[in-house]
Amino acid sequence: MGQKVNPISMRLQVNKEWSSRWFAGKRSYAAYLEDDIKVRRLIQNKLGSRAAINRVEISRTPNLVTVTINTAKAGVVIGRGGTGAQELKDDIEKIYKTPTRVNIEEIKKPELYAKLVAENIAHQLERRMSFRRAIKSASAATMRAGAKGIRIEVSGRLNGAEMSRREKEVAGSVPLHTIRADIDYAYVPAHTAAGIIGVKVWVYKGEVI
Repeated sequence: MGQKVNPISMRLQVNKEWSSRWFAGKRSYAAYLEDDIKVRRLIQNKLGSRAAINRVEISRTPNLVTVTINTAKAGVVIGRGGTGAQELKDDIEKIYKTPTRVNIEEIKKPELYAKLVAENIAHQLERRMSFRRAIKSASAATMRAGAKGIRIEVSGRLNGAEMSRREKEVAGSVPLHTIRADIDYAYVPAHTAAGIIGVKVWVYKGEVI
């Protein structure tokens, strides 16, 4: 029986944080959640994969909404002369109808973040690169960046094969059952000519005491 738990939700309040941080009553909870989903979708559609966005964090106070974008390419988000960031702020304010502050935090080592690694592999698969070469090079780059371990799984019609199958690459150690282990996880679908190939990545960065 494959009873799996998302490695991030399993570690919430141990060494992971919620991506949306606010309190709402029964009436406003659904509206707040819908607004957050709209904002995340807007950022993804506007910037897409070119900005290499790892995470969007949203926190609310009674008079202000703070949206923090963690990205490996801060220049793409900010735009020339800050125009991109200002446009994004204006679009987000239209959704929230509340004063909004947009913070942009740059990621120094994108190879240590599961979502960015998975997106990189997915783009290579969409460009018809061999899946084995893509996962091996991504795994090696992450280990060189200082990770303690990485696990990559790809499943689907790999290299356009008739039958779908699952392949994996593991380097170092990835202790999924250790709660204090700092494990980053992400799933990204690759849209290829043969169909969708699922890319899952676990990155182990060491233990958090």
